[in-house]
Amino acid sequence: MTFQTLRLDIAQRVATITLDRPDRLNAFTRLMGEELVAAFDRTDADDDVRAVIVTGEGRGFCAGADLGGGDAFRHDSDEVPPDLGGVVTLRIFESLKPVIAAVNGPAVGIGATMTLPMDVRLASESARFGFVFARRGIVPEAASSWFLPRVVGISQAMEWVATGRVFDASEALAGGLVGRVLAPEDLLPTARALAQEIAENTSAVSVAMSRRMLWSMLTADHPRVAHEMDSKAIFLRGRSDDAHEGVSAFLEKRPAVFPDRVSAGLPDIWPR
Repeated sequence: MTFQTLRLDIAQRVATITLDRPDRLNAFTRLMGEELVAAFDRTDADDDVRAVIVTGEGRGFCAGADLGGGDAFRHDSDEVPPDLGGVVTLRIFESLKPVIAAVNGPAVGIGATMTLPMDVRLASESARFGFVFARRGIVPEAASSWFLPRVVGISQAMEWVATGRVFDASEALAGGLVGRVLAPEDLLPTARALAQEIAENTSAVSVAMSRRMLWSMLTADHPRVAHEMDSKAIFLRGRSDDAHEGVSAFLEKRPAVFPDRVSAGLPDIWPR
């Protein structure tokens, strides 16, 4: 598949998705949303891909919905269509590979909310963020009313959403939206080094299961739910070829070569 609004590059078991409309600060379009879903379908289907980085071409990450066409939010039909931003964030949420956001510039509207289901967010010193929906007469989208309070807490989430203001990377770091702020030239190398550390040292199946376990427990009402899920996961993984290899490699003081593949399927251990 040839993409028109983004690039998908795979090297050393790391996939890099680069939003590629630099003349529009990588503003989000329907086609970009569809292509993002397709790109994550491809990274999930490729067992050689161990981690995914998402970044932007040029000086922007994603400047939000492309408003060049005018009234971009109006629908003439009375039938409620699925929010495309939500389709994208739910697809990222379901990723079988860990996802790292390398926010290289302005990330506003959907440009900010699409990063919320990503597992690690790194920002350049030149990054800017904005949950600007109230300033456009709309409301948060892309399932961000679920994600944002879980990432930064309800008070910080409400401050950013209610004001709709654009803020810098240092405020994003202080508010817990990003984990690190880096010099522009260090952003992608740091993201790649983190992705490479995952690729070289861990079991793909264990990472996929761990990602799903951590996210799914955000809505559990008691730690016993986690205990029951953990017990099943440890039991099943303990009998796996990966566990045998991990212990053998440790005892033999050598790098592990994990044989299990995500494409073979993950065990059904998730809470109902």
